[in-house]
Amino acid sequence: MRYMSRWALLLLDLMICSIAAMASMYVLEWTGIMTYDAKPVYYFTRSLTLLTIQIFGFWIFHTYAGVLRYSGYIDAVKLLLAQIITLLILYALHYAYLAIYKEVGFFSTAIFIPTYCVSSYILLVSLRMFVKVFFDYMNISLQEQRRVVIYGIDQQAVALAKLMRTSFNSSYRLIGMIDSEGGSGVKDILGNRVYDNDDKLITRLHRHQVYAVVLPDEKVKDNDKQRLDELLSEGFRLLMSTGLSDINYSHNGNIVNDRLRSMKIEDLLERPSINMNLDSVSEQLNNRIIMITGAAGSIGSEIVRQIATFKPTLLLLVEQAETPLHELSLELRQRFHSLNFLPCIADVRDRERLERLFSQYEPNIIYHAAAYKHVPLMEENPSEAVKANILGTKNLADLAVKYHVERFVMISTDKAVNPTNIMGASKRIAEIYVQSLFQKKSQEFEAGNRDILTKFITTRFGNVLGSNGSVVPYFKRQIEAGGPVTVTHPDIIRYFMTIPEACQLVLEAGCMGKGGEIFAFDMGKPVKILDLATKMIRLAGYEPGKDIEIRYTGLRPGEKLYEELLNKKETSIPTDNKKIMIARVRENDYDTIAPKIDSLITMSQQGKEFSTVKQMKAIVPEFISQNSPFEQLDEREPK
Repeated sequence: MRYMSRWALLLLDLMICSIAAMASMYVLEWTGIMTYDAKPVYYFTRSLTLLTIQIFGFWIFHTYAGVLRYSGYIDAVKLLLAQIITLLILYALHYAYLAIYKEVGFFSTAIFIPTYCVSSYILLVSLRMFVKVFFDYMNISLQEQRRVVIYGIDQQAVALAKLMRTSFNSSYRLIGMIDSEGGSGVKDILGNRVYDNDDKLITRLHRHQVYAVVLPDEKVKDNDKQRLDELLSEGFRLLMSTGLSDINYSHNGNIVNDRLRSMKIEDLLERPSINMNLDSVSEQLNNRIIMITGAAGSIGSEIVRQIATFKPTLLLLVEQAETPLHELSLELRQRFHSLNFLPCIADVRDRERLERLFSQYEPNIIYHAAAYKHVPLMEENPSEAVKANILGTKNLADLAVKYHVERFVMISTDKAVNPTNIMGASKRIAEIYVQSLFQKKSQEFEAGNRDILTKFITTRFGNVLGSNGSVVPYFKRQIEAGGPVTVTHPDIIRYFMTIPEACQLVLEAGCMGKGGEIFAFDMGKPVKILDLATKMIRLAGYEPGKDIEIRYTGLRPGEKLYEELLNKKETSIPTDNKKIMIARVRENDYDTIAPKIDSLITMSQQGKEFSTVKQMKAIVPEFISQNSPFEQLDEREPK
């Protein structure tokens, strides 16, 4: 919808001022306070002078720059200040004229000046109030709008309420606000009822046919999540407002509709932000040559973005997938203009290619995020899992020692704990290799070998929200297609954290590690996948079981009902960061374990699938296959 131009509004205001001037003159004449016996030229010069001064007052405070239908307290203040300036200038002109001509001032009486300024101010404000009320009425009466309430009564909630009340052509009608904190005693804000956040809230919202609850902020507070879950389960949509601080009233779209979005499952699952030790991270990463493998993957690319802010000397982006690496390069060039980085098409299984990179660039720190991670696929391709996850890690670790890399941070998984699948077992063997290698090199260092001791550090965490191939985007696609949403088992649970949170903890753990540690992250409470699917369906505006079916498909090969961050035989040690703990794991002798791993790699390169898996089980005795053809390799206790 088009708005009145500022020049048209200025002209309208001047017309109102002219009316106010004439009305003031006639009222003062009628009451006998002033009399005019002058020629028309007198009226013309006085009126022209008055309006010129009035234009100056409007110009100083830009009273004509707003939109009439969105007028508010600020506009009234601007008009008041403009009229005060006008009044002062008119008084100065009147008494200057009186001082010069002695007998009469610029106006026949000084009383005309305040009379005009007050009456013009009243008319100017009345115009804006009338237009605002008119559009509010049209907004409510002429459209089919969905009834919504705002969750909160703080300053941002009030700002959103003002916006919703003044927005024309909105799809939503604000009927109230919820006192989310409780106990304020406020009953009404801007003419909207304030609902107490008590046991009767849901009943009241149903009675008033509320369609959605709107959060005025893009962050969900921890203490609000349970209540929002309840509202969602009761059939209310959850909406979030975005970007209230940069609203542009001059565009033709609908402001409220443009600023509201459906809440995402990530908003409900997101945890409090991490207080990262920026000084120690910056000290370690600044002016360093850093290599990131799997650089274009979900975790690798976020590590790249976060490290880019710490001004490294050079980032080596090692990735075998051409298109994602190209897209990441374009993003980095756009976001980080001064970042020095090099996209390297390379496969961690190709030692010769890696060696060329190491010898040419001599990285100081390595973040190893390259891996095959999909459980069912690796169950069908165990040899490829070994080559990517074990051989790839071994190649990098051996070269890190050879080229005196300072730190080697490996990204592992909670599936490495008591593994039931090929993927988890391959990551556990990778953990064993780098840990045993560090122990061996530490002994050599203590014995007098004074080469730089590479610190090998492992980080373990669970599923990350929104990563490539993870359950959240998979469910989203199923919901968009109209269902069904497929869940493997009604009782399956998983740990989740956001990608930025996981990568922040990786950087922090990489800084605090002394070498040889396996850092396990606090993943919070596990999430039931059935509950996750149900919430995502409701967030999309559908009813589970009615609009979109949830279908159980059975556990996939290698899948288990729950994941663990620690083995039953493992214990943990706290660190300075309460979200990071050190796992005490069984240590392995390098000279004993390395030949077994070499044999495993040889078997995988020969494509001997069952022999490969059997060797994996020999290296990791707690590896017990589930829902897999490799279950026959497990030793069963006699009944």
